Amino acid sequence: MKPKKIVLRTCIVTKEKLPKKELLRIVRTPEGNVVVDETGKVNGRGCYIKKTKEVVEKARKGEHIKRALEVEISNELYDEILNIIEE
Repeated sequence: MKPKKIVLRTCIVTKEKLPKKELLRIVRTPEGNVVVDETGKVNGRGCYIKKTKEVVEKARKGEHIKRALEVEISNELYDEILNIIEE
């Protein structure tokens, strides 16, 4: 039996290649809404960010998510991401 393949994705802030489980996916849906995708199955354009407070704050200052998803990002979304990470 083959060993299970570990799926790697790149963090948009640190540019590190990490297993998908260590990252949080943020998605711009076809309707234009931006949501945090905890299941990894939401349709739309997505980007990955490392699950640490420092990286989220860096993304907020550098507007990394805004550039990756090509849409304005509210401060509420960053607060939601921080709440998910702290759980």
